[in-house]
Amino acid sequence: MNETTMERELGWEDEIENEGSPRRVLEAGEYPFTVEGFERARYAGSEKVPPCPQAIVHLRIDTTEGPANINVNLFLHTRFEWKLCQFFTCLGLRQHGEKLRMNWQAVTGRTGRCKVTKRTYKDRYGVDREANDVDEFLDPAGVPAASSAPQSGFTPGAF
Repeated sequence: MNETTMERELGWEDEIENEGSPRRVLEAGEYPFTVEGFERARYAGSEKVPPCPQAIVHLRIDTTEGPANINVNLFLHTRFEWKLCQFFTCLGLRQHGEKLRMNWQAVTGRTGRCKVTKRTYKDRYGVDREANDVDEFLDPAGVPAASSAPQSGFTPGAF
């Protein structure tokens, strides 16, 4: 990585040119994604979530209109273990029913599919805005979803 692309502080009189990419809000639906990277953070806690380590995962979704970026907060807490399992299974790093030691170094560059939702909110100036959230990480193609329904032994149409 050279100095022009490496993150660094800017001086008061430095030259600037990177305008960033346009913010793109997707329609709700299922999309393929690529993990661009992740950050390790510490969540301070809230009414609903206790303090815990947090992975901020950066996803890129390529669309015909250009790429869209979504950041997903994954809380490293037993209350959200299901979401962590979903994430690692989606990337093909875990099988249903399997114990897994989370290997965060393996997630960058991996691809998967997710269900994206769209929500509206008011920004700090009271302006209505839209944003995307990842509602669910989907199983890789060809992998049967884990069934939570009990198996009864009943076969419809069998006499």
